[in-house]
Parts: sequence; structure tokens; C-alpha cells
Amino acid sequence: MIDLRSDTVTKPTEAMRAAMVRAEVGDDVYGEDPVVAELEERVAGLFGKEAALFTPTGSMANVLAVRTLVEPGQEVLCESAAHIARAELGAHGALSGITMRTWYDPRGQVDLPTIAAMFAPDLGPFFVRTTAIAVENTHNFAGGAVLPIEDLEALRGFADAQSTPGAKVGIHLDGARIWNAHVATGTPLSQYGAVADVLAVCLSKGLGAPVGSLVVGSAEAIAESRVRRKRLGGGMRQVGILAAAGLYALDHHLERLAEDHAHARLLAEACGVDPVTVPTNIVVAPREDAAGFVAAAREQGVLIGAVGAKAVRLVTHLDVSKADAERAAAVLARL
Repeated sequence: MIDLRSDTVTKPTEAMRAAMVRAEVGDDVYGEDPVVAELEERVAGLFGKEAALFTPTGSMANVLAVRTLVEPGQEVLCESAAHIARAELGAHGALSGITMRTWYDPRGQVDLPTIAAMFAPDLGPFFVRTTAIAVENTHNFAGGAVLPIEDLEALRGFADAQSTPGAKVGIHLDGARIWNAHVATGTPLSQYGAVADVLAVCLSKGLGAPVGSLVVGSAEAIAESRVRRKRLGGGMRQVGILAAAGLYALDHHLERLAEDHAHARLLAEACGVDPVTVPTNIVVAPREDAAGFVAAAREQGVLIGAVGAKAVRLVTHLDVSKADAERAAAVLARL
């Protein structure tokens, strides 16, 4: 089977497994795991931030990151198909007591005029106050769309203009696939870091690690997040075994993301989607009977997923070779 359901299905390479076996470990709740500390310091440096915190999942990283900017009873603005709004089971409301309002863009982009119209400063005791804006780069459900750095910098300028000494407006960047945006555009990771107060970045998607994400931000934000991680049950012990996989991935699997992007464009063409609209590793293709199409593809040895009644999603990754992509493309074109 060629598995195109997600880039989360990758398995560690033999070399990554060897790095995990060799990892020196300690108790991370006590702050004594050297490999975790190395990973956190390295990722923070890549984005030009003071600190980072290793978490077991991207959803936990997002919950912790947003909570550093938004207090219970306040709101975050985000695009309507953003992962934090659509695919985290309402965690931000259930666990953090915050609300969301959304704008819609078919490509998940920053719509600054709409954001400006939605933005609610402190209007007294009757209205929820906007304290953060969240963006997702690349945007999962918009087919791996990249948010241009110029638009993100304009959003940063808007947030700064709305901030007051006692009421800062923060920006959260859900960078689960920020590595793909970096490779696709050449934009330095530090430039992405500069537009956000706090980021969540994932190691277990395109980079191919088996587990792990990080919250990245100021030393104060990360100290707060460390306490909340423990409160959520995310304090881990000899977790350097997993952090070692993340370090290996950064060393060996980052630049090769360009291969995944090329394979995605090949699949897009087979599905009748303009390859120009597929900048990274995700293809969303319209199909009248998405469930039927998914079932038919499975019968032909290709696993894909439905992302609605009339849309399917294909995601390329480390475990899909060019030959696999070509074979899958032939199957999908026939179907």
C-alpha cells in the first residue's frame, strides 16, 4: 500500500533509530535530559527565540502556545479552517477557557482588512477582547498553502499598532509544517520567528520523527508553558530517546522536503489539480463522492483521506519515493 493519508504515518529510518538508541538520557521533568535540552536550544535558535519546550503532540503545543497570549474569557482570531479551530476537538475552549472568531479564505491566507474589521479592543464589560491572532503556515486544509512572509509582516505591524502598554496583541504561528514553507520559499526560519510572539512547530510530520513538537517563544512564555505542560500530563521523563529523533531529522530530513513537494505536484496533475496551486506536500482535490473515491483508491493499493463530502487529501512524505508517487498517480488518474 502507498500511504498518502498524512505525513504523520512515516516510520523512523534505520539511521534515526540508531541515533535514538545512542541517546544519553535523564529525567526531563527535573530538567536533566541533555538531548531534550539540546533540541530545545537548537530549535529556539533557528527561530531567533529565547527558549523552546518539547511536547508530545502538536495539539498540546498549540494549546500551550495560544494560552501564553490569551487569558480565559478572551479571544483569538484565526482562519475558519485553521487546525486550532477545526482539528483539536475544541481543546482551547475546553482546557483554556478562550473563544475564537474566524475569517474565511479559501487558501487560508491572511485577510488583513477583514481581521482589522473583526478586531475588538477592550470595549468594556459587554464584549470579548481580542488578545491574539493565529495563523497557520503551511495551511493544512488549504492544501499546504504557504502564507507569504510579506503578509505575515503586515499582520505583525497591525498587531503592534493595536497593542498598548497594558494590553499587548500577540501573534501565534501554528508552524506544524513551517519547515515546508521554509524549503518552498527560501524564507529564513528566523524571519518567520520574528513575526510571531510564540510558535508551535512539529517534528513528526515532514521531518519524519516518530513523536514530538515544540513551543517556541520568550523565556517567560516557555516557563509558563512548562508548568501548564505538567498540569496537562505532558511532563515526560527519559524523553531524550525521542528528542534524538528530532535532532536527527533536523540534520538529515529538512532539505529533502523539496522532493515531497515535487511528488505532490505530480499527484496533483494526475488528479486534475493545477500543480502551480500545490506549493508544498499536500494536495486537496475536489471529488463529488469523496468517500467512494477513497474506497476505490484503497482497492488499488493507494491510501488517501477525505476532508469533506466532496474533497480528498493526498500528502507526500519521507516514505513515498518517486516510484511510489508515479504508481499512485497512475492509479488516481485512472480513477
